[in-house]
Amino acid sequence: MEAEKTGKLIKRLRLEKGLTQKELALMINVSDKAVSKWERGCGMPDLSLLPPLSEVLGITAESLLSGKLEENAMINGNMKRIRFHVCPECGNIVTSLTDGEVYCCGRQLTALKAVKDSEGTVKAERDGSEVIISGTHPMTREDYVSFVALVSTDTVLVRKLYPEWDLMLHLPRIPQALLYWYSAREGLHWSGV
Repeated sequence: MEAEKTGKLIKRLRLEKGLTQKELALMINVSDKAVSKWERGCGMPDLSLLPPLSEVLGITAESLLSGKLEENAMINGNMKRIRFHVCPECGNIVTSLTDGEVYCCGRQLTALKAVKDSEGTVKAERDGSEVIISGTHPMTREDYVSFVALVSTDTVLVRKLYPEWDLMLHLPRIPQALLYWYSAREGLHWSGV
């Protein structure tokens, strides 16, 4: 922990957000003198202040303590490299293109491993400018397809589904797309379109 680096980072992020020292201080219940002290490298925030300060500044506590933001390596954005993550608490769907730490509801999520849908449980049929997605998967409260996604090299289209809905969707046709579908019991599957 270097107080000077952390202070410079706090000041940079505060200014990016258009906040004064007093406004930042009010948001995390400290004095503006405390914020000034941190920004000058004359002290560090108390550990109890790291979560609210990190949230206001939009960074992790680890980045705040290290005083630096890690740059991700630039990738050439092939969307077919997409990774899906599903939060076991709230069901949120989070996607990423690279390895990294993904969190939701305080839990670190692991990328789902897609397996080929060899049984054709969820099918995609081309019909002019549309793709019609249908399936035999039961859509019960206990087990249902919670999302489907069409993925090509430059496009990702995700549709969220809910229990007791019909598994019948009309989506715009995307050239050379893959179809992904997910249920909590069966996991993530893929097939060609």
